[in-house]
Amino acid sequence: MATLNELNEATPAALELLHPLSHWRLSHGLDLYSSPLGSGLATQAWAGRELQLLDQPARYGRRQVELAEDGYRAWVEPQDLLGHAWRCRPYQPRLLSAELIQQRLPAVLRFCQSAAEQDNTYLWGGSLGPNYDCSGLMQRAFASEGIWIPRDAYQQERFCQKVAISADQQQLLRPADLVFFGRPQRCTHVGLYLGGGRYLHSSGQEHGHNRIAIDTLHSWDKSPVATHYRMELRGAGRVQRCHDGSHLP
Repeated sequence: MATLNELNEATPAALELLHPLSHWRLSHGLDLYSSPLGSGLATQAWAGRELQLLDQPARYGRRQVELAEDGYRAWVEPQDLLGHAWRCRPYQPRLLSAELIQQRLPAVLRFCQSAAEQDNTYLWGGSLGPNYDCSGLMQRAFASEGIWIPRDAYQQERFCQKVAISADQQQLLRPADLVFFGRPQRCTHVGLYLGGGRYLHSSGQEHGHNRIAIDTLHSWDKSPVATHYRMELRGAGRVQRCHDGSHLP
């Protein structure tokens, strides 16, 4: 049996090679789960993403992993890696300056607008497309331009540079800023600001559109979805840096 040190880059995944702390690059999209058992998605990882296997008790069939680019932890079925993952070196983050990020934001906006034009439904944990959750769409859109932000909405809120905002005071907002919603205790939803009081977001069925759509922050907008999220408006933030891949609580 090959040891971890004997493996070369681009060695395909095999069950006996999935050692703790080994690093793998995906060649296909992958579902990642929120617990060792059950069908609940935590997130999805697309082709090209990298992950590290973490140590865990042997009684679990699933393996816990940490995604390299955002430090996000979840569980994977080992069989799902077979034929879909290849050995790689430890991840080295590619950090961008605020100026470079600014230059790439028009493409981030185009990504989201293109995603909205495809047939889609809201998917908790979705980040592969065409079905996304709110923060999965945001992360995927920024990552499409090499701008890594954290995975979940509450993490994205903490990560961004704060921008002052209220329903009818949006002068400081710029297109591609993130708009955050939720309860006083925690951010639970995020959208992408488009300008003119409009924001794009993937919202669920209970209070939203069950797809990617556009709503406004304006107090005169009395539509049910806009009204619901306006009542939960927490603030806004600007992406000024890239996440370095460290694990966030």
